[in-house]
Amino acid sequence: MTRPNDTDAQVARSVALQAAALLRNLCAAGNCIDADLKRRGDAEANTLILDLLHAERPDDFVLSEEASDDRTRCAARRVWIVDPLDGTREFGERREDWAVHIGLAIDGAPVAGAVALPAAHKIFVTDDSPSAFSPLPARPRMVVSRTRAHAIVQQVAEALDAELVPMGSAGAKAMAVVEGQAEIYLHAGGQYEWDNCAPVAVALAAGLHASRIDGSPLVYNCADPLLPDLLICRPEYAEMVLAAVAATVP
Repeated sequence: MTRPNDTDAQVARSVALQAAALLRNLCAAGNCIDADLKRRGDAEANTLILDLLHAERPDDFVLSEEASDDRTRCAARRVWIVDPLDGTREFGERREDWAVHIGLAIDGAPVAGAVALPAAHKIFVTDDSPSAFSPLPARPRMVVSRTRAHAIVQQVAEALDAELVPMGSAGAKAMAVVEGQAEIYLHAGGQYEWDNCAPVAVALAAGLHASRIDGSPLVYNCADPLLPDLLICRPEYAEMVLAAVAATVP
């Protein structure tokens, strides 16, 4: 539970933990076929998150993947951008690489947030104390989609001689870089703001590089929530990855 004077990061942590518990319990119940499990996970987590955020921050707007979009949010300074269940496929398969995203954008910037990995009982929040980076490996490790890695990603991995690490949800991939299990998360081919707002907020707070794949800033609470590409990486690799991306684009 939160307290009246809690920070935005503390609110994000509490909401993410409560949604994580709901999803974990639903998954463990074992009384749903996969399709019904995915449907219930999306719907029930969304309802809980919206109720909690409206109670804790009644004057803020919320943009959720699983709710209708109130376009009046576009004129608001503060907008929570959430994905109640990132990696619905992985959740339905009862894997570990799915997540809950609770992000807050203020004036378009991702300033606070939490990413929970419920099956792994982990949570990453923007008010965590940053950990020291581990030494760089001989070959960079790049997390990629386990089902549909984009051609640009494949070409950049080849150019960098990177070791590919297939993984499910966007949140799980981003947190692998935060945790030091990989050095690069490059995505092309389509995402929305809810796919990466919270992960980007957490990554930036941890001292990582985060940008579009052309190096431009990630901007949130746009009228069109499509945000098709993303780079999260150790700062030491940012210039190298962006140059490799530029070399692949005609």
